Amino acid sequence: MELRQLRAFEAVVTHRTVTAAAAALGLAPSSVSEQIRTLERGLDTELFDRTRRAPTLTAAGERLLPWARRLLDQAEQARREVTTDRARLRLGALETIAATHVPAVLARLAERRPGLDISLHTDSARDGLLGGVAAGALEAALILDTAGPLGGLGFYLPPAPLDHLDLQDVPLALVATPGHPLSGATALTPEDLRGQRFLVNAPACCFRLAGERLLGHDVERVRTDGIAVTRACAEQGLGIALLPESAVREPLASGTLVRLPLDPPPLHLRLVWRADRETTPGLREALHAVSA
Repeated sequence: MELRQLRAFEAVVTHRTVTAAAAALGLAPSSVSEQIRTLERGLDTELFDRTRRAPTLTAAGERLLPWARRLLDQAEQARREVTTDRARLRLGALETIAATHVPAVLARLAERRPGLDISLHTDSARDGLLGGVAAGALEAALILDTAGPLGGLGFYLPPAPLDHLDLQDVPLALVATPGHPLSGATALTPEDLRGQRFLVNAPACCFRLAGERLLGHDVERVRTDGIAVTRACAEQGLGIALLPESAVREPLASGTLVRLPLDPPPLHLRLVWRADRETTPGLREALHAVSA
């Protein structure tokens, strides 16, 4: 079982036809077919059901696929470590914090690890970032979470040995327009907000998850889209919103929003990586440089 055979096998699965796989690999279709036949002979089992028009995996092929991808990923990781002179850090970050919190992290890295080759990849979805770390497409990712175990905010974790480090607090503010019925209250409890309209983003949004932990499920959720839209809707009196302090500092100062007297616990800017890849050259030092 050779890497070129596994590469041909994985390419046919990914691209769905031998012709498309051959084009992606820069080979002739006959070469791809021969690599797969050789792999099947070596394993003494068929990997594709050839009675169908499109290549369809057999049960054995289904079992081989995750192994093939894992071996190819490890081979690529080994190639990078051997051939790359500079340590590399592919850092993922949530789009919601990319402008407000990530630049300071990158500046700290540039100052403390000037030889580090850094590339930033942003994503609106936390699952995409954590999946990238788990699969080895990213060395680390910056996300938001609560204190304690990883995923305490209530989101899905991929099946990988992930480790984390909290870098700083991200304070939150519960806000509303000055004309809101609760804007004059001197103290509030979650029960006082029962039945209120709570402006929320997508179900997996960090601030929505934090708000539901704070307010419970007895509030009416009104779907918005992103921090800026949620803030604007709150300024128009369409409901209350839980947002990062950095996003509402100016509206609070100008008086278009007021802070409601219910202090939410802060979220944490959290660096996540695969614990079993800390030995990658330069990665441990880069992680320490971020956290110092």
